Amino acid sequence: MSFVCLLSLLFLLHLLLNPFPTVFGVGVNYGTLGNNLPSPKAVAQLLRSTIIDKVKIYDTDPQILEAFSNSGIDIIVAVENNHVANISSNKPAAEEWFSARIAPFIPATSIVAIVVGNEYLATGDDDNLDPNALVQAMQNLHEVLLSRGLDRKIKISTPHSMAVLATSFPPSASTFATTLMPTMTSILTFLADTGSPFMVNAYPYFAYRDNPTTVPLEYALLGNSSGVHDPKGYVYTNMLDAQIDAIRAAIMSLGFGGRSIHITVSESGWPSKGEPGETTASPDNAKTYNTRLITRAQSNKGTPMKPNDKIDIFVFALFNENKKQGGASERNFGLFNGDGSKVYDVDLSCEFCSGSKMDFGFGPGSKMVQRGPSVWCVAKPHADEKLVQGVLDFCCGPGGVDCREVYENGACFGPNKVHAHASYAMNAYYQMHDRNYWNCDFKGSGLVTFSDPSKLWNMQIHPNVESRVDGG
Repeated sequence: MSFVCLLSLLFLLHLLLNPFPTVFGVGVNYGTLGNNLPSPKAVAQLLRSTIIDKVKIYDTDPQILEAFSNSGIDIIVAVENNHVANISSNKPAAEEWFSARIAPFIPATSIVAIVVGNEYLATGDDDNLDPNALVQAMQNLHEVLLSRGLDRKIKISTPHSMAVLATSFPPSASTFATTLMPTMTSILTFLADTGSPFMVNAYPYFAYRDNPTTVPLEYALLGNSSGVHDPKGYVYTNMLDAQIDAIRAAIMSLGFGGRSIHITVSESGWPSKGEPGETTASPDNAKTYNTRLITRAQSNKGTPMKPNDKIDIFVFALFNENKKQGGASERNFGLFNGDGSKVYDVDLSCEFCSGSKMDFGFGPGSKMVQRGPSVWCVAKPHADEKLVQGVLDFCCGPGGVDCREVYENGACFGPNKVHAHASYAMNAYYQMHDRNYWNCDFKGSGLVTFSDPSKLWNMQIHPNVESRVDGG
């Protein structure tokens, strides 16, 4: 048996006995309402060397989608509010939108979700935004994905503001606004049926700003160790968790407690500057909040109501946007200024990327590196055997992998187990395609691991063997 075959087998056995902890990245919102922002290409190059592995944009800017091709970063795109009505009108309109805006960029750009509108139900001053159109547009786009076989890869959702709630405290008693309940029921049914997340833009900053005498600052800044008690016994050490559980309670109040609906914080952040009266909008507070937010995003942690449900989080925002409407705070949520300098220092270094802690930025002297982790793709130990066999057939057939090593009499034939053979083929396919994350999905049966199998070999089998893994 060859070294690589034996190594793959040992690594698979190690996964069965000691599954590796999941490594979670961080999402960021990339707004472009500024006249002084770096090019999308420069932005993509920067983010490839950070812990940020998901980017949400507010349209389908072709320059951004092209810049993030083959980057290893997942992208969420958006249907602007003023385009929702057209897409809701009929399925051909949704097909036309998808064909023009999305199809030219996949699969090179890893588009994983389409959000329909942004806080669409909270813009009550615009009579042209019909709630029913929002639901129909989501359904029409999902039909397009189904027809193209992309419904597992790309999900459809819509981000809400906290204003969709009638009340948010105490969290366990929260409900949606009465007028929105029929629409929310339709949206939740769609999300549950399609396995898509419920997205909420949650900002403890605004809750604190509007109620400074009743909301402790440290609680809003995600750091109150004393805790706030809910009548049902839940204890909240920060306001963001309370806001998430308020949404969760509202979902359950509509009868969806028995269905799996994942909650994603699609926006959250703290401004570094505001109007004269916004005294807590400061670089120090913004640094504190976003540092804690990033730590929260990377943890395998839920909320008091559901401690085991990990929450995906998208920081708002990547840049200060000098052309954004509203008060000063609206233009100063960025981690970076428009010229690329950091507003304050937040650690975005990536443990698994090339190099160690680096001085990230866009200006002179900034270090730009490619994502360069040593990663492998293997079959999940408990993945369905029929599914894994199908993946093996694909890799060794249309996928173009040379599988002679796992055929009978081949060097990697033993052990004659489908998961072992599939792991060999899946990893070969993954390496062939530049280690793009989406090329280790295989309908949910693949697992990307950042642990170097050669080190496992050295530790468990022969401590003096020189590392010779070639990724094959």
